[in-house]
Amino acid sequence: MKRLFIILSIFFVANANAQQLTLLDAVNIALKNNFDIQIAKNIVEINTINNNIGVAGGLPTVTATATDQESIVNINQKLNTGTEISRTGAASNALNANITGTMLLFNGYRVVATKKRLEELQKQSEQQLNTQIQNIIADVMLKYYDVVRQQSYMKTLQQSIDLSNKQLELVQTKKGVGLANNADIFQSQIDLNTRMQDMQTQQLIVAQTKTDLLNLLNVRPDSAINISDTIIIDTTIQLTAITNSIIANPQIISLDHQIKINELIEKETAALKKPSLRANTGLNFGRNQSAAGQLLLNQSYGPFVGLSLSVPIYNGGAVKRQQQTASINTKNAKLQKENLLLDYQTSVTKTYQSYTNSIEQLKTQQNTYQLSQQLVGLSLERFQLASATIIEVREAQKSFEDAGFRLVSLSYAAKVAEVELKRVSNTLSF
Repeated sequence: MKRLFIILSIFFVANANAQQLTLLDAVNIALKNNFDIQIAKNIVEINTINNNIGVAGGLPTVTATATDQESIVNINQKLNTGTEISRTGAASNALNANITGTMLLFNGYRVVATKKRLEELQKQSEQQLNTQIQNIIADVMLKYYDVVRQQSYMKTLQQSIDLSNKQLELVQTKKGVGLANNADIFQSQIDLNTRMQDMQTQQLIVAQTKTDLLNLLNVRPDSAINISDTIIIDTTIQLTAITNSIIANPQIISLDHQIKINELIEKETAALKKPSLRANTGLNFGRNQSAAGQLLLNQSYGPFVGLSLSVPIYNGGAVKRQQQTASINTKNAKLQKENLLLDYQTSVTKTYQSYTNSIEQLKTQQNTYQLSQQLVGLSLERFQLASATIIEVREAQKSFEDAGFRLVSLSYAAKVAEVELKRVSNTLSF
């Protein structure tokens, strides 16, 4: 009894000094610290930056260039006038500068398709971020309620230990009046020791489950937390509503965007077959100076404007093959969506079957648990009156433990199914 008291005292003191953690706290910490979510947010930011008409090539480009070249040349010139110019080591300078502006006027609507594709990429990355968030929330909820489940097992074990203590006290009392022997005391003490060991094992399981939760939250694994919660199940979920909501799943929406992206790539590729028309304008400056020769200084500057037309004629069929590849990628994206939809529909059906079955069993198991409690109490009363043996009390106690464990397990199984159904249908809340 002293050893049990010390163990439980340590456990409860540790919990008293631990930080109280609710499901909302756990989810918020995970969303803040999770590396996958941070990466997904960065990808959204990148695609938001790239979703710009300039990136798509729809804005003018302005380029400034300048070159200044100093040379030492040997000059040997004969003019038609009969004059000869010969100079060794003459200095020469060539200075050229220009500012050129180019504006795309037409390229088969490739810019329009590219801009739309950048928009779809941004939307797709947002849905992928949403997928990460939903998955993290689901993982945290399951691990959080796993801690609740393991702690509930501990409560059942503690009740069983209390019953074993009471049984041992009754045997000791009966031995004092000659109605029990040492064998009964030894057996009662063995039963109590066994359940105390079970409690120690369960305490380890609870501690390790909490460590797994802390790891999921990306916080120190040795942080002390205390969770005081129960498993409450939403019993209002309907299969039809979940099935109809699958299309709202961010992974499905992400594949919708992928299909549009591939279709736009087809249009971008097709535009490569069409002419490109650009308007060019700018300002040129040129200056050439030589220390010897017929032309000592030549300087020119001024604006220019013009059009450039590029017409693709033949490129070895590369564009045609790119179009064919883009078309196949679009078909593959559609097939991936149909496959994922079918997988989700199958998964939802099986999960819903598990959900409804667990809820139905819970109704029966709650009654079984109440009956097992009454049976244990009655067995102890009968044992006190010498109408029942230790074996009968032990069997009743074992039935009570099994009923308690099964009740908690069914509650957790129903909660797991509920979380998965809501995750798939994008209706997860906490």
